[in-house]
Amino acid sequence: MGQHQIIAAKSTLCLLLILSVSLTSAGRDYYDILSVPRGADEATIKRAYRKLAVKFHPDKVEGSAEEKKNAEIRFAEINAAYEALSDSEKRKIYDRHGEEGLKQHASGGGRGGGNPAGDIFSQFFGGAFGGGFFGGGGGEEEEQTPKGNDVYVELEVSLRDLYLGNSFKVVRDKSVIRPAKGKRKCNCKNKMVTRQVGPGMYQQYTTQECEDCQNVQLVREAQELVVTVDAGAADGQEIMIFEEGEPMVDGEAGDLKFVITSPPHRLFQRTGDDLRYNATITLMEALIGFTKEIEHLDGHKVALHSDGVTIPGEQHVIQGEGMPLKDDAHQHGSLHVTYTVLFPKKLDQKQKGLVKKLFETVHDEL
Repeated sequence: MGQHQIIAAKSTLCLLLILSVSLTSAGRDYYDILSVPRGADEATIKRAYRKLAVKFHPDKVEGSAEEKKNAEIRFAEINAAYEALSDSEKRKIYDRHGEEGLKQHASGGGRGGGNPAGDIFSQFFGGAFGGGFFGGGGGEEEEQTPKGNDVYVELEVSLRDLYLGNSFKVVRDKSVIRPAKGKRKCNCKNKMVTRQVGPGMYQQYTTQECEDCQNVQLVREAQELVVTVDAGAADGQEIMIFEEGEPMVDGEAGDLKFVITSPPHRLFQRTGDDLRYNATITLMEALIGFTKEIEHLDGHKVALHSDGVTIPGEQHVIQGEGMPLKDDAHQHGSLHVTYTVLFPKKLDQKQKGLVKKLFETVHDEL
């Protein structure tokens, strides 16, 4: 993780997995697309949109044609999510009925008709689209806002949940900025002042000007979050929740980043998008062939079959029985099955004679 520290379960972060909920196919999760919790306020949603819209704008993404195409798709999703969640009426409909409810609302004459992504972007950034916004028009550079530290947390996810996808409800104990008694100096800025100290003599010096703001304090509060792990997610992959990291007074909170860790599975091993499985067969099955089934991660059966001789360590590849692909969960990698042949521990004299006679016949035929 480099300079970032993984926060353990017993640290001040204190995460407790309390419930696992299966994913549904009720449309896109707009909160997940913007990386904000379901209870996010309007300002948080706006900041999340601004950050993601700039990152994935097709005019800013460099790379191959496929990477730019993926950026266009992501940019459209970000704009659709912002359009729904930034409108209080649409957000209520989405929270109750999901994306399908919004579509029905739009077709029934509700407010809004699905603004093009570029229009939303232009409206949001006040016409800075294109040249000025991306540095080509000499626009004024935006002042940097102080930001709290990002928080990294390990999230243990089983191979089965990585195969199927899942959502986890997490209770988190975090620091929150709350009002306190009294006033404090805030939003301080340095100002250059010039004053005359004599005929033809001037003095320049810097003074600090501050505003009077409500005093604040950090308090510990429990908060419930939903972390969604998509089917095909990888070990080490990060899942970001916007502005749920360390708070920053007079600034923005850092981000909370869950880092997926997957413990070893007792039967399957993962290599990228592929799965590996070790199957044990008897010596007789290795010689004359076999048909058997194994149970996959989601419970469906996979047939293993051979009509001929199977050599110890031989590997069979079954297409489409690996992990779901990250960008297309309907497509899967391969399953690599390696065979171990179980030999008898010993043979009596009669059995040795039969085997010898059998293989003498086989060698004669060869």
